[in-house]
Amino acid sequence: MKPLKPRVKRRVVSLRILPSAMTVAAICLGLSAVKFALDNRPTEAMAFLAVAAILDALDGRIARLLKATSKMGEEIDSLADAVNFGVAPALIVYGTLLSQSRIGWIVVLLYAVCIVLRLARYNSMLTEEQPPYTKEYFVGMPAPAGAIGAIGPLAAKMQFGEGWWTSEPAVVIWMIGVSLLVVSTLPMRKIHTFAISQNMVVPLLALLAIGVAAAILYGYIVIMAIIVAYVIHIPFAVRTKAWLAEHPEVWGERPKAQRQARRAIRRAQPHRRSMARLGLRRPPKA
Repeated sequence: MKPLKPRVKRRVVSLRILPSAMTVAAICLGLSAVKFALDNRPTEAMAFLAVAAILDALDGRIARLLKATSKMGEEIDSLADAVNFGVAPALIVYGTLLSQSRIGWIVVLLYAVCIVLRLARYNSMLTEEQPPYTKEYFVGMPAPAGAIGAIGPLAAKMQFGEGWWTSEPAVVIWMIGVSLLVVSTLPMRKIHTFAISQNMVVPLLALLAIGVAAAILYGYIVIMAIIVAYVIHIPFAVRTKAWLAEHPEVWGERPKAQRQARRAIRRAQPHRRSMARLGLRRPPKA
């Protein structure tokens, strides 16, 4: 009998490489968005940037799902954020709106540097011990939101044509404002921390379907609507975080219980103020 040959083990590519592959693909899409902008194809540039943002949002979740998180993956993800949300939007805005401006390059450089500084601060804060409620908020505008804000004037130009919103002063002031929000310490609520009741699931899914259809037919208006909604939410995030900082007794509660406690305290405040005006005090507890 012939001796049996030992089986050669073939190396199988694991699914654990999928998150890093998605991150690399996001970098390629972000740089391709810059190419389309330089080729005077802003629609394709914004579409590629949007897909890069979607991949960036999914790669971390898939890495945790597959238990494929690693230090190298975290570093690649940070570099991808710097490219896709810092460098790419800056070059897109410069190539489409500020190429003839004397200070246009300075402004987009400021934006790109602010995105990098914001990412560095975020990474450094991951190892710091902070109260539990702070995990529900970003410090400053997150990089993806900053990228959407940066291309806002370009979306307005594609929807409404030339106007004051595409003038050099307006775009410069807008980019500086976005840059300052990115490096600010203002709290911004994380989307995945919002609690949704079971009764609202079906209506929200219907609204999601409408939003997807609107994004296909009126993509530029959807971009501007997202920017407006995000800016409007900032004062509410500031007030909510300040309230949580003053009430550590609700830090361990769920968002629904926190809202109920906040409403109860808010309803009790007018009664307390009216008693204070009358010079009355609460009777001592027995």
